[in-house]
Amino acid sequence: MLIEPPASCLDPATGNLCAADVARGVTRLFLRHDLTAMEEVPLDNGRRADLMAIDAKGRIVIVEIKVSRADLFGDGKWPDYLSQCDRFYWALPAGFDLGPLDGPAFLPERTGVIVADQYDAAIIREAHTEPLPAHARKRCTLAFARRAARRLLSLTDPEAYSV
Repeated sequence: MLIEPPASCLDPATGNLCAADVARGVTRLFLRHDLTAMEEVPLDNGRRADLMAIDAKGRIVIVEIKVSRADLFGDGKWPDYLSQCDRFYWALPAGFDLGPLDGPAFLPERTGVIVADQYDAAIIREAHTEPLPAHARKRCTLAFARRAARRLLSLTDPEAYSV
C-alpha cells in the first residue's frame, strides 16, 4: 500500500512551517545518519519530547522544535530534557533567527542546532555528548522500545487495546 507523505502545513500568509514539517525534515536527516526517531515521546519526568531518537550505539537524542520566536523564548521546560538524553538539539525552520541560540540561556556549549524544512534538514551546530548513566539509558531505551511497539500495534490492530 502506497502512503502519501503528509501535506505541508506551510502557512501561505507568512511562509512559516509548522512543527510537523520540521519534525519530518529532522527525521529524514536522522535516518541518513542511522538514528531512528519518534515524535511526541512522554518522558519519565513528566515532560514530552517533540522528537526522540536512538542511534546504532544506543545513544539517545532529544530534539525540541521551535517554529516561532515567542515559543522559543516562552519555553522554560527544555532544561528538563537534558537529563533524559545524551545529546540535545534545537530544530528550527529555515529562515529562523538562530542568533538567540548562541546566548548563554540556551547553553550553546551543550545544545546543537538543526535547520529543517518538510523535506530535509542540516545540522548547523553539533550537540555536545553528555553520556547518560547506564541505569537511565536502560530505562529510556526500554520506554522508547515499548512505546514504539505500542504505536506499531495500534497501526496494525487499532482495536487491540480495547479487548
